[in-house]
Amino acid sequence: MGARGILRTLEGGRVGFHCPGCNEMHVVAADPSNPMPNGAKWGFNGNYDRPTFTPSVLVRTGHHVPGHSAGPCWCTYNAEHPEEPAPFACTVCHSFVTDGQIQFLSDCTHALAGQTVPLPSFDEEVGA
Repeated sequence: MGARGILRTLEGGRVGFHCPGCNEMHVVAADPSNPMPNGAKWGFNGNYDRPTFTPSVLVRTGHHVPGHSAGPCWCTYNAEHPEEPAPFACTVCHSFVTDGQIQFLSDCTHALAGQTVPLPSFDEEVGA
């Protein structure tokens, strides 16, 4: 693993970028011969300073994950434990990464929904 530009290179032809909306790393399979376990893979322009991934990047957690039953999730856990909520949340982050910019779509559940911002380098991460 290593940092190149605003991306981190990971095992298996994957690359990661710091998402300023979620404040965490999102990972994409940039090597078409080695997709994610669910079969997802992305086109990558090969530019580690101004990356473009196609198609969009969609990250879902908790009850937003397809196939999740109506049972417990981070929302219900945190509602039941307000004195010590988990550091997790049920989220949707849906974006287009184009030429080093991340365009958050309106279905995102974080504060940057509908905005376009530059991807930060890992050196710029808070707490890196």
